[in-house]
Amino acid sequence: MGSSVDRARELAAHGNLPRHVAIIMDGNGRWARRRHRPRVFGHRAGMRSVRAVMEAAGDLGVPCLTLFAFSKENWKRPRAEVEALMGLLGRYIESEREELMARRIRVQAIGDLDELAGAARDQLDRLIDDTRENDRLLVTLALSYGGRAEIVDAARRIARAVREGKLDPEELDEARFASYLSTAGLPDPDLLIRTSGEMRISNFLLWQIAYTELYVTDILWPDFGREAFFDAIAAYQERERRFGAVLV
Repeated sequence: MGSSVDRARELAAHGNLPRHVAIIMDGNGRWARRRHRPRVFGHRAGMRSVRAVMEAAGDLGVPCLTLFAFSKENWKRPRAEVEALMGLLGRYIESEREELMARRIRVQAIGDLDELAGAARDQLDRLIDDTRENDRLLVTLALSYGGRAEIVDAARRIARAVREGKLDPEELDEARFASYLSTAGLPDPDLLIRTSGEMRISNFLLWQIAYTELYVTDILWPDFGREAFFDAIAAYQERERRFGAVLV
């Protein structure tokens, strides 16, 4: 434990920490299959990694963390798996509430939340309300989320604003467009981590990651803990971000 704390201090002292880390939490199913267990066993194990990463981000002083928890495409999975995932979400919320409050972690959610099952949605809404005043770390859960759907929804709201005379099309720029996205108010991710080694972004934060640094690891999500998160942060700290410019 001491070495983990020391490493967190070293990384924080190094500076150049990301303001916003986004994670595609992938590999639960493969992790379970390698152990000859059902997929839900992997999802359950992955919940431990969620806690570990939130704790690590808070210890480092990273202010924003976004977790891709459930995509719009995930609704196409077998009904039993989807129901199990919704149940896990509800149980996780209830089991982690006290810890989130103690660590001053605020939770919010993006995505088509109306598609969530009734009990899970109610528990999520209560958690968001209960943690609203917490100020150490903002955790955004992407649930029933898709990047293309988010952009289309933003375009619809912009079109309505123009039709109603609330927005001049000539005033629309990148910053104004971003204000219509579900992540309005959040800085764009500085670092996107993907576990399980897959080399794709899976329709996640398509607008927001235009200049995000990517970090892909072969570690499956249930095995991704504090040290793996610290490794990703250390790799980010060594990069030179250019945002399309040439540094001289």
